[in-house]
Amino acid sequence: MKLALPLGLGLLLSVSTPALAAGQLPQTVAPIAYDITVVPDAQAMTFAGSESVTIDVKQATSTIVLNALELNISRATFDGKAAPVSYDKALGQITVTLPTAASVGKHVMTFAWTGKINQTAAGFFAIDYTNTDGSKARMLVTQFEAPDARRFAPMWDEPGFKATFRLSAVAPGNETAFSNMPTSAVEKRNDGTKLYHFDVTPKMSSYLLFLGLGDVQRKAIQDGKTEIGVITRRGVVDQGDYALQSAKRVLDYYNDYFGTPYPLPKLDMIAGPGSSQFFGAMENWGAIFYFEPTLLFDPSHETVSDKQDIFLTVAHEMAHQWFGDLVTPQWWDDLWLNEGFASWMSNKAMGDLNPGWNIPAQNVAHDRERAMGADSTAATHPIIRHLTTVDEIGSAFDGITYSKGQAVIGMIESTVGADTFRSGIRDYMQKYNHSNTTTDDLWAEIGQAWGKPIKAIADDFTLQGGVPLINVASETCAGGKTSVAMSQGRFGLDQASKTPQTWQVPVKIGAIGGGTADGIVAGPTTTAMTVPGCGPVVVNLGQKSYFRTQYDAKDHAALVAAFAKLALSDQLGLLGDDMALARGGYQDLGVYFDTLDAVPQNADPLVWSMVAGDVGSFAALYRDTPLEAPLEAKAEAMLAPVLDRVGFEAKPDEEPYVTDLRSTLISQLGVDGDPALLAKARSYVAALKNDPEAIPAAIRRPILITYAYNATPAEWQALLDLTKAETNPVIKNFDVVMLGLAKDSALAQRALDLVKTATFTDPQRASLLAAVAQFHPDLAFDFAVANLDTVNPLLEESTRAGFVVGLAARSNDPAMPGKVQAFADKNLPEASRQGVKETLTAIAVRKAIADRLRPAVTKWAGR
Repeated sequence: MKLALPLGLGLLLSVSTPALAAGQLPQTVAPIAYDITVVPDAQAMTFAGSESVTIDVKQATSTIVLNALELNISRATFDGKAAPVSYDKALGQITVTLPTAASVGKHVMTFAWTGKINQTAAGFFAIDYTNTDGSKARMLVTQFEAPDARRFAPMWDEPGFKATFRLSAVAPGNETAFSNMPTSAVEKRNDGTKLYHFDVTPKMSSYLLFLGLGDVQRKAIQDGKTEIGVITRRGVVDQGDYALQSAKRVLDYYNDYFGTPYPLPKLDMIAGPGSSQFFGAMENWGAIFYFEPTLLFDPSHETVSDKQDIFLTVAHEMAHQWFGDLVTPQWWDDLWLNEGFASWMSNKAMGDLNPGWNIPAQNVAHDRERAMGADSTAATHPIIRHLTTVDEIGSAFDGITYSKGQAVIGMIESTVGADTFRSGIRDYMQKYNHSNTTTDDLWAEIGQAWGKPIKAIADDFTLQGGVPLINVASETCAGGKTSVAMSQGRFGLDQASKTPQTWQVPVKIGAIGGGTADGIVAGPTTTAMTVPGCGPVVVNLGQKSYFRTQYDAKDHAALVAAFAKLALSDQLGLLGDDMALARGGYQDLGVYFDTLDAVPQNADPLVWSMVAGDVGSFAALYRDTPLEAPLEAKAEAMLAPVLDRVGFEAKPDEEPYVTDLRSTLISQLGVDGDPALLAKARSYVAALKNDPEAIPAAIRRPILITYAYNATPAEWQALLDLTKAETNPVIKNFDVVMLGLAKDSALAQRALDLVKTATFTDPQRASLLAAVAQFHPDLAFDFAVANLDTVNPLLEESTRAGFVVGLAARSNDPAMPGKVQAFADKNLPEASRQGVKETLTAIAVRKAIADRLRPAVTKWAGR
């Protein structure tokens, strides 16, 4: 699964796992094969279902427990005899009481039921949109990860219960049904509908099952034995061409890398014209579902940067076809085996197949900082943690699982060597295909390929939270070699995350103009490493290991003086570490400004993107204080010349990170109120009334952000009118978000008033509320609490525990922590409060950082 990223203008050494988590199903009965038929009624938003499931009874029993939620079961039988059903709605389970005790062996159960089609992306759900000819349409699709297959059919809805699925579905005569496997037969029915039968799936977990129905088009290409297809709403299928070609390249790459060929006859990529608070794409085996912006490329509105995002998402979901689908974690505790690996693998494939995109450096600038930001406060958690409830499972789809997981896997690969790592992965795939595993199974195969254990190092980074801090105490050169003395501790942005802690940290050092050396820094005592050469030494050369680095004053000054000679990844690493160390109180912010002064005007666009984000963050940190205006002016003076060099117009064949820099600069300067930029934005948006393509694709989004943030009441109304009239669902989804970004609190309130109306779809209303929270967190939170009965139905159930409290995360109101805690005490059980912890920590950390940096920022703003 690819997480849905929020709109931004730029966050125990062992786990004792019982045999069963609370709410897990008994292991005494397991499914072998499902045969499911569903008959949807898209207008009534209901469906009927029937099922026959062959089961394996491993221990004699008189009751059978499985999962079902929001299903009205009208019939249940066991071996042909009626069997009563009782419900446990809190656990999403049913208990079937058998007519006679079941003996050990195979048996058959049947069910008939009715269920509901949801408006939000959970279970079986609808996506409403407007066709290119202006007519209204509705697509039906499914989303089951993590615990929502039980909303579709009674089943053993846990990753450890793998079975085969034969799925059949009735579709209107003018629509098409599509699923994980190819269609085996289509029966025309007397009422004009069609009954689709699909081939039997391989053995797989329930959350990977998929069904879609709609007025769609499909385009396909062949790659060896695999047909790769893209399925879209009618009229836009050609926008899937880039994804198709990308998928073909990625499939060839993965077939070679994993050493186990993709096993299904087809690989469809389905584009849905909707949105979700929870995810952007989902790896259903053979039928990957994407929301349109993550799959389709429209050159009139999208950029080369969007192409990179599409490639990355396609590669991420395709990596899951092996890591997650073919080999699946036994339980959600090891979710990172899916998501961390897919994040790492997709970046590796993208970098190898598109070397000009400079993906390793982009990972340092973006993924590394995202991971360490999430991992540097008291709200962090180990990558592997014991999960029991639905809310806990939902909260595990976060930056620690994805970004830190990606970083740790990259560090392990760097430590053992790329070829050795791949050999271990190939052995793992071969040994466990169509099975379930735990993290230790992966470490065992990689360790065997390496010839020595990797588990001890890996456990330090997966079984405890936090970021290591390597302190470089001194560098001394003698006899043409430099000796580097290092010690370690824990880096944190708040006091609670600075508790003593150690890791076995793989470290690679390199002297500029000299050689390199590798070692392990373990324990709190000083470790010395020696490297050939007497130039300044970079610790964490290439930034491939997971830690922050703090140099002593002399060694840091030497690196600053040699900044232009550093590799791009190390330039980014030095800037990122210096800013983080200042925020955490480990060194003065002036040290960061020294590094910033060394950034040349012609520095790589990735460097300037990082600088723009950091410099822009100061004004946001002191918003609504006397420091805001001078900090905005300081940022404008620094960044406007960079925008002049990059230019407003995209150049032919420019790299994605150049497009990203342009977008970052325009957004940042626009929010800071640059008058010339604001005038441009207003002129462009005014032209949209007569020309929908008036804003060039390269600057469309940042221009709209600039306009929306600075909108007057009349301009906001004009944007609302444009949004209502828009028929392109992707553009409309984006424009709805823009309505929530106005800095004027009265306009923010008008946006919130729209959340209470049926002007937009449920997912759009949720995204509008989240957008208001970007600049008016107090207003958005208070609105959500006061209108909880309106807000909750707009959300996927798995996001509810974190969504409302998350609206408050940017608040500076001293009263807000108490309000959040009061909301949690009234509405959220203890197991559902990870989001509460993250929000309260974010508020406290931001205040501490603002207090800590104020003297240095005040001095810098007055330069």
